[in-house]
Amino acid sequence: MLRAVLGFLANSIIPTYTPFMLDNRPTLAPEIARRRTFAIISHPDAGKTTLTEKFLLYGGAIQMAGQVRAKGEARRTRSDFMKMEQERGISVSASAMSFDFKNFRFNLVDTPGHSDFSEDTYRTLTAVDAAVMVIDGAKGVESQTRKLFEVCRMRDLPILTFCNKMDRESRDTFDIIEEIQENLAIDVTPASWPIGRGRDFIGTYDLLRDKLELMDRADRNIISTTIKINGLNDPALAQHVPADLLAVFLEEIEMARELLPKLDQQALLDGTMTPIWFGSAINSFGVQELMQGIADFGPEPQPQKAQPRYIAPEETKVAGFVFKVQANMDPKHRDRVAFVRLASGHFKRGMKLTHVRSKKQMSISNPVLFLAADRELAEEAWAGDIIGIPNHGQLRIGDTLTEGETIRVTGIPSFAPELLKTVRAGDPLKAKHLEKALMQFAEEGAAKVFKPMIGSGFIVGVVGPLQFEVLSSRIEMEYGLPVRMEPSQFTSARWVRGAEGKTDAFSQSNKQHMATDNDGDTVFLTRLQWDIDRVARDYPDVTLTATKEMMV
Repeated sequence: MLRAVLGFLANSIIPTYTPFMLDNRPTLAPEIARRRTFAIISHPDAGKTTLTEKFLLYGGAIQMAGQVRAKGEARRTRSDFMKMEQERGISVSASAMSFDFKNFRFNLVDTPGHSDFSEDTYRTLTAVDAAVMVIDGAKGVESQTRKLFEVCRMRDLPILTFCNKMDRESRDTFDIIEEIQENLAIDVTPASWPIGRGRDFIGTYDLLRDKLELMDRADRNIISTTIKINGLNDPALAQHVPADLLAVFLEEIEMARELLPKLDQQALLDGTMTPIWFGSAINSFGVQELMQGIADFGPEPQPQKAQPRYIAPEETKVAGFVFKVQANMDPKHRDRVAFVRLASGHFKRGMKLTHVRSKKQMSISNPVLFLAADRELAEEAWAGDIIGIPNHGQLRIGDTLTEGETIRVTGIPSFAPELLKTVRAGDPLKAKHLEKALMQFAEEGAAKVFKPMIGSGFIVGVVGPLQFEVLSSRIEMEYGLPVRMEPSQFTSARWVRGAEGKTDAFSQSNKQHMATDNDGDTVFLTRLQWDIDRVARDYPDVTLTATKEMMV
């Protein structure tokens, strides 16, 4: 009887998928409408990079997926291409990948999970239309996930959730969902439901398409076995699922139907509801269902915030903005690649675009599409795509490229560093080389570099201590320059804002605290909170800010 009732519920309540479009926007060109541009966010070690690898495997971009914790060749993950990333098993830089999945084009950005690299992640989130949040089934919602989620919330990004590592000892499914709802204040609707947990985990039931997905533990690169099921009262379920697991699963599903909301596509696009899939990325399980979910429910390219007006993807003229600069992606050539998110139009190789900040024309003759460190020449790209433009320092984070219109994308943040150190070259004769290397990293956004008004050397500011290690290691590996990092007397930095005459007078009377950043903007270096309070008291016409928008 129970099965009959559940079968009726399953067949009547589960929503069937209908493609969704915003009513008030014109229909997008088919090439733009099939784009899905998203980032993967999570706490370190939740399995984000492994999931990225499996995406590439299913997208046909690679033959064998790498693993972060594997040995030998299996360890070569595509998104962790820096030597340091491969040694430590963590991502320290956001990487972009473009590949096809069925008739969709995915543009995926893998972001560093470690909080020391959160600034790179924050900026990356300005260039995507949705985020995939990866949660560890044993640990639930962790601190960094919470922070990143807040950034998504500020931007009203739609979020799809993947609960990973279900094949290990994980928490109760309802506990995980409740924790997401409570901690992140977002409605959760199950898109799939796990059958068994930990050692007993055998697969999931796809609630959106009535399919049973069974996991193969023997070969991690094998796609899961899919069995079409006619509702939950189908006798085929009992043939494939052991009786004890089936009884628990049916009971849980009945409760889930009662307690959890149904999928509402508009709420998902508004960022107030997240569908959750369960699986095990390392076993390639649940990944395909998640990808199908991104294709079906993820938003198509969205309008981009800019001054003096929004940029709509359906506009015929090309516009794009730089959200990341990566130096030395190819160690053989001292190159610098600007990551550009196309906001509108149909870009073709060889186009001349206006660099809005300098008002100069740039001929984009060798744009590239990324597969992490691998690249191929991009003959064309559409709104929603991420392309790389090799350049020699002309392009900086926050720059806008257009077909002539003076319009600039807004909302790309730069944060005040929380840790400062003085940097000196191991060899005093190489001080000039060091300056060049530091400026390059500052343009990447990997660190803030300040030149004090008084004294020699540079002060480097970062968000987390691990960044100092990364910086020293990269300067040594990429430039052959050993460096010394010494503690600084200063603990933080603030950008100075105000009328020109007032800020000049302020700088003159506080020379020992003053510096300029790599953009030439005035910075006040602080030792204590007292310094900031003193400025607010003695100089009411001067404002100290902890963030600056890239490209002023």
